[in-house]
Amino acid sequence: MSATVKGNVAVNEAQRALQDRIVRAVGVIGAATLASRVLGFVRDMVMARAFGAGPVTDAFFVAFRIPNLLRRLLAEGALSTAIIPVFTECLERAGRAEFGRLVRAVTGVAMVVLCVVSGLGTLLAPWIVRVMAPGWADDPELIGLAGRLTTWMFPYLLLVGLAALAMGVLNAQHRFFTAAVAPAVHNVAMILSVLFLAGRMSPPVFSLAVGVLVGGAGQLLVQLPELARLGVPLRPSAEWSHPAVGLIAGRLWPAVFGLAAVQVTVLVNTLLASLLTEGTVSYLYYADRVMELPLGVFGVALATAALPSMSGQVARGEHRALSDTLGFSLRLSVFVALPAAVGLIALGHPIVRLLFERGEFTPADAVATTQALAGYAVGLPAFSATRIAAQTFYALGDTRTPVWAGLASVAANVVLAISLMWPLQHAGLALASSLSAYVNLLLLCWLLRRRLGPIGGLQIAGSLLRTGGAAAALLLWCVWAAPRLGTGWAGAAWTLGALAGGMLVYVIAAAALRAPELGALVGMLRRRGQSLPGAGSG
Repeated sequence: MSATVKGNVAVNEAQRALQDRIVRAVGVIGAATLASRVLGFVRDMVMARAFGAGPVTDAFFVAFRIPNLLRRLLAEGALSTAIIPVFTECLERAGRAEFGRLVRAVTGVAMVVLCVVSGLGTLLAPWIVRVMAPGWADDPELIGLAGRLTTWMFPYLLLVGLAALAMGVLNAQHRFFTAAVAPAVHNVAMILSVLFLAGRMSPPVFSLAVGVLVGGAGQLLVQLPELARLGVPLRPSAEWSHPAVGLIAGRLWPAVFGLAAVQVTVLVNTLLASLLTEGTVSYLYYADRVMELPLGVFGVALATAALPSMSGQVARGEHRALSDTLGFSLRLSVFVALPAAVGLIALGHPIVRLLFERGEFTPADAVATTQALAGYAVGLPAFSATRIAAQTFYALGDTRTPVWAGLASVAANVVLAISLMWPLQHAGLALASSLSAYVNLLLLCWLLRRRLGPIGGLQIAGSLLRTGGAAAALLLWCVWAAPRLGTGWAGAAWTLGALAGGMLVYVIAAAALRAPELGALVGMLRRRGQSLPGAGSG
């Protein structure tokens, strides 16, 4: 065997090993995220039962959306995507001692920035709410309630920002489980706050604000023991002159704007929703929560698992391998997201009934939420794949290119939302978000193709055909099952059975079509007892 052939075999084996590690990491993150999302649904069921879908919940969701938006942009979103490639490169090239020094320097800067932003948000809360919900201008009581809730919850940004920094430190070392399970603590705190504080506070909705703050603290605290065990505790230093701090800062703000596409879309839709009928903000929130389950359990998990590996490939100059990892991740993403979208559209109403229809959440609320869910589900494959495409740019150290694609996506969303909101009401706003996500995805993939060369377009097209065929079989199952699903406990049991049956139909169809993505996922399940990816490091 020639040296060239041996070299190609070694490269292929290394790439397969990396893909295997990504899939196993997805399993770890997905399992932890699933536990968190299940608790999130319990939280939403408790909230729906206690407060329903009306002006009070509208006020809370608008108030929470403001610090939550900043959390996703400054904390979990931009901060993690700006720091993980730098942290990974530091570990690859400079060693653990320099890595610990870098973490301390970044922690010091992050604490100052997050404190300033949280303080300004607390002071400006009443004016921020007026901008967020212009349709409430004639209801000063509702504006006042949302303003007070915003003031209470803005310090959440500081807590969850530090939690996101801890997540970045762990992920850079291929430690995923603790960071992924941390949001479960947040959900538990909110559930307990409603159950035990709602009857003791006036108005009762302020119990949710307490739960948000306690949950933010819990997300941070649960990660600190593992950080200490790895020898990189979040101890701040005043070493602002560290060269990597400037590098992260230079990448951070473009990353904010790049990741802002989805979040600004949410912001625009919230603003427009305030112009529609009462309860619209709540319908969009509950629909988004249902859609976020498959997106978080697999789509975001895959992007999270891929970023450290992609960053390592860039640090080693392996750009061809990076293209292969991107193509593999995109195929795997669509393989899960497309059937999830089909299931949410075809069985959306029984799913919403199962999750929320009780107490103050009425059958009419369930129908309206189902309509919004259908609009969001159309974009599920794009929401999932866009995160992966953007992560590739961040791994390359390019946080600016996604900004332009994001701005185009935001512009498309504004035009589509205004065009669709009146004929389709809240469903039109959700559909506009989905269509703008496809604009974002297509632009990012086109730009990556120009940057990296071929990204496996033929393989992706073949995968789409196989996935589409299996999803068609799933759709036939859903169309048959949907009319047979009733209400009550029996209806809930049949709904769960229909979902399980749909998964089985899809797996059988994918196996018949010889989808390689199915083999990758089955392999992950067979190795579930093995150690975590990278567990031997550090």
